[in-house]
Amino acid sequence: MDASIAVDLDAELEQHRFELRGYCYRMLGSAFDAEDAVQETLIRAWKARERFEGRAGLRTWLYRIATNVCLDALKGRERRARPIDLGPAGEPLVENLRTLPEETWLGPVPDALVAPDDPAKETLARDTLRLAFVAALQHLPARQRAALILCEVLRWQANEVAELLDTSVASVNSALQRARATLSERDVGAPPETLDADGRALLERYVDAFERYDMDALTRLIREDAVQSMPPFDLWLRGRDDILTWWFGPGIACQSSRVIPAGLANGSPAFGQYKDGGRSPWALQVLELRRGGVGELTFFLDTERIFPLFGLPDRVDAQEVSQPRERDQLPQLARRRP
Repeated sequence: MDASIAVDLDAELEQHRFELRGYCYRMLGSAFDAEDAVQETLIRAWKARERFEGRAGLRTWLYRIATNVCLDALKGRERRARPIDLGPAGEPLVENLRTLPEETWLGPVPDALVAPDDPAKETLARDTLRLAFVAALQHLPARQRAALILCEVLRWQANEVAELLDTSVASVNSALQRARATLSERDVGAPPETLDADGRALLERYVDAFERYDMDALTRLIREDAVQSMPPFDLWLRGRDDILTWWFGPGIACQSSRVIPAGLANGSPAFGQYKDGGRSPWALQVLELRRGGVGELTFFLDTERIFPLFGLPDRVDAQEVSQPRERDQLPQLARRRP
């Protein structure tokens, strides 16, 4: 292949990395697995470049390869889940903590890596990146999952999906019907509130209250029916009382934490939490706001892998975090990393 043609193909392949990553994340439930799948897709595409005839278009061809990569990756694998999917809420007791392997858990993904910078598509993308929705997708058989994502999220036509999956339109429509029925049985909850000026002000108050570990302020900010989970622990808590009992009981070491913005994760505001006054990375907090309060809190504790994914530092300088936060430091829906 001519060198200039090879460079052009490289550039064309790279143009699709972003959207392929979003597709593979929804399929696999892990940002790291998704990145591996995209890389494998591009490698396979490059190796098969001589066989690409261009009839279906490069994008369709890449999605066919990505789908096969994901289907291969899902063979024999247990679905990824949230703690809330594995059993009932537990009591806020340290004896109830049980760690499960990393491959058990649905992982977070920065919106900046998968959500389109297009207002016309952003709302749908954000809603279909929600942790509850992606967790619900994992209950679908792999080919149903692919059909639903391609048709409902990416807005492909059934005949296009049938061609990609080497099946009939009738089979695609049947798969969609079964997938929708399965999703309707899963409790994905209502979409969180849009992060408007009131939402950002609420987050600002939450960060301040959490850093001060102010019981009264946190009681006002966290909804009475809120839930909290802490992967890789399978324990999850239901209700503000149990959440605060945990924070001021077994979780008291979070007192004196520092919290810094980490953009958006799965369509919701995310923050890096550092214990010991900013010296020890502890959790990526992903918060869902509902009707004027914090309705769901997910603390992802695998900071060794997750913090670099979100561009978070190893520690927070005490002088830096002591300075007043400006409102525009909080996550913005329109903000994207380069």
